[in-house]
Formats: sequence, C-alpha cells, structure tokens
Amino acid sequence: MQQAMAKRGLSHAFAGPDLPVSPKQATDLALATARQLCQGQDIHKLTVIGSSLGGYYATWLANELDCKAVLVNPCIYASRDLSTQLGPMTCFHSDEPFELKAAHIKELAERFVPEIRHPEKFFLLARTGDEVLDWQEMQHRYTGAKQLIIPGGDHGFSDFEDYIPQVLDFALNN
Repeated sequence: MQQAMAKRGLSHAFAGPDLPVSPKQATDLALATARQLCQGQDIHKLTVIGSSLGGYYATWLANELDCKAVLVNPCIYASRDLSTQLGPMTCFHSDEPFELKAAHIKELAERFVPEIRHPEKFFLLARTGDEVLDWQEMQHRYTGAKQLIIPGGDHGFSDFEDYIPQVLDFALNN
C-alpha cells in the first residue's frame, strides 16, 4: 500500500504504525495517528485499512471516526478467537516475542463494535481459503458493505497486491 500510495504522489497521506500488543494502546495509537494524518482536513474522508486483527481495529476506528475502512480477512470476534492463545508467542511478520494476556482479551472485548453504523463505508476483501478465520462470518458481519469474496487463497492474502487498484478506487473515489 505504501508503494502504491507513493506512486500516486500520496506518501503524505499514508501511515502504517507498528501497533503494540495491548489492544487499548494499539487503538489509542491508531486514533492518534489518524487524527494527526488528517490534521486540518475532513477526517470523514480518511480510509483505514486492516488485515486480520488489524481489520478488527479498523472496524472500531472507522466507527469511532465515521470514516471508511477496507478490511482484509478481518477478525470478527477477536476476544473469542484469541482467548485460547494466551501466553508467550512471536509476532506474525517477525520473530519478536510478546505475551498475550487475559487483560488483552478484556481490552479486545471492550473494542467490539456491536453494530456497524454505516456499512456502505466498508469494503471487505475475504478469501474462502482462509485457514484461520471463517469468511462466512466476515460476509455476514459486513452485510451492506462492498464485498469481494474470492475463492481459495489464504489468511495472509498473499496476492493482495493484485487488489490494490480496487482498494485505492474505494479509498480515494467513493
């Protein structure tokens, strides 16, 4: 995404902070980053993008800010799905160790959005081959949103770059 934004001369409109393990700290940072990025501009024109747990956070953030969101194989019920994963582990994209604690599960539950107020502001990209999360839960959760349900694939959405033009069209033109 960062490269695609740069190619369009929009590097200044992109932020991709590394989020901390704590859901409270992660959403606080995401909210502060969004506000800083949109300083002096209409925050409702912002589009947040998140994958997996980042999709859960993006849903929360889009509802907080009444902005758009693109969700890539998003986690729907994070506190349910991650409650069985407590303890030490390593980050998905690095070998950095961290510990998932019961307090984190509580923070996740506190950030669950029971009702998506403006589903038309959401774009769901889901793979039916997601080996981690249920694409049908995703499809149901984002009823009324723009949806692209793609057969096969994986949770990491390894061919995401093929869909960047559609993501940017949604983010920049709708």
